[in-house]
Amino acid sequence: MTIARHHTNPRMSQLVIHNGTAYLAGQVGEGATVAEQTRACIAKVESLLAEAGSSPERMLQAIIWLADMADFAEMNSIWDAWVPAGQAPVRACGEARLAHPDLKVELIITAACD
Repeated sequence: MTIARHHTNPRMSQLVIHNGTAYLAGQVGEGATVAEQTRACIAKVESLLAEAGSSPERMLQAIIWLADMADFAEMNSIWDAWVPAGQAPVRACGEARLAHPDLKVELIITAACD
């Protein structure tokens, strides 16, 4: 089986495709609020999924890290409006100290691809 790695540096790849599955690295985004950062993360996820020959409708799993669970409802307001109706992936959401103090949310997605 072929393993395709995209946007790779010495530490990591942003996208790995293997056996019809796309694995995305954790995506973070800029913005002052968790809503702005969630929108930015989603834009990156959509771009990587398209590159993999996939789409939000084909998401299998989402792991979401929040710097503060107090932002759960705000993040969900953006997430719920974005996830295709009837196509929600399995999902986990937890609180973690993220890589930079300005980061509020990180999305990790696994999806089926063509």
